[in-house]
Amino acid sequence: MTVHRARAAAFAAVLTAAALSLTACGSAGSSATSGDAAKSGAKDAKTATSAADFGGMDGLVAAAKKEGKLHVITLPRDWANYGKIIDGFKAKYGLEVEEENPDGSSQDEINAINSRKGQDRAPDVVDLGSAFALQAVKDGILAPYKVATFDKVPDTMKDANGAAVNDYGGYISIGCDAKKIANCPKTFADLLKPEYKGQVALNGNPTKSGSAFGGVYAAALANGGSLDNVQPGIDFFGKLKQSGNFNPVESTPATIEKGETPISIDWSYLNAGYTDEFKEKGVDWKVSIPSDGSYAQFYNQGVNKWAPHPAAARLWQEYLFSTEGQNLFLGGYATPSTFEALKKDGSLDAAAAAKLPPVEKPFTTFPTVDQINAAKKVVTENWTKAIAG
Repeated sequence: MTVHRARAAAFAAVLTAAALSLTACGSAGSSATSGDAAKSGAKDAKTATSAADFGGMDGLVAAAKKEGKLHVITLPRDWANYGKIIDGFKAKYGLEVEEENPDGSSQDEINAINSRKGQDRAPDVVDLGSAFALQAVKDGILAPYKVATFDKVPDTMKDANGAAVNDYGGYISIGCDAKKIANCPKTFADLLKPEYKGQVALNGNPTKSGSAFGGVYAAALANGGSLDNVQPGIDFFGKLKQSGNFNPVESTPATIEKGETPISIDWSYLNAGYTDEFKEKGVDWKVSIPSDGSYAQFYNQGVNKWAPHPAAARLWQEYLFSTEGQNLFLGGYATPSTFEALKKDGSLDAAAAAKLPPVEKPFTTFPTVDQINAAKKVVTENWTKAIAG
């Protein structure tokens, strides 16, 4: 389960992190596969902006099969159901899927795109945290592509030309071991109650961890702050520390199981997943989305502009945003970006949806790169001072 912490940290990482040391092993076969793909479509697969450029889905599938494989990076199999998603894609289309560095981060993905141009081992597609996706679009390293269900994704959750599109995500939530806590907290205001002394933990340090950073952002919204003002969230945790309620132990599945962190602020798809995971271990894990601090983060799909298997990359996007793919994310306790559209047309997996904690106040306006960077700077400068006392 440590993979969750690695990917969560990507969201709050500095965008100019040092490049990875990546060995070159380019392949002459990559240009050949791209050429084969181009022959089956109306235009070069690398410049295709929709399945129509391949003559439709059948043409796209044929082009992808000629390429024969897809190269993915930093997709943990126990994260948002990616194991079943990858296996489902392979079974449906018969393509090989090369999985690399599942414990990596969004920055690792960006580094791989930039350092492996022209190589067969470059990632075909990326799954990026919000800040990284927005920056990647600005830098022009993602290829515009609109899947067949593009219109079902809300406008606030996608780049206009499809270079980066939200695919799944979750809300900051409060998880609680009901066997150890008599009355589980449901809001940030609840967390200040004396009965929770020494029991409230974050999944990591907000200067490094995306989930913890999200927790501070949500606390800010619950205490008079805004996407432009994260300081009230830092002040809230300062009060939590002063009251004796804040637990400095970083919450993990292991600390929860041991009873060390009976209340954990984390992404809803992780907390909700623990509900089933811990049931057999005697932990009655309850999850609530705080109505006073509703904050969500969605991950973004993108196609590498220089993908060595451009048709397979686009077919992967079609699969992820299909009804099947979106419901598979839902099966991993993540909220798919087309949730409302699937619900409206009756194709939503109702059983899986019923396992998600209810959201009283949906979060629809997401922070920009500048807002995230500004908030991170404030958190980095002030977090330690707030909880040091």
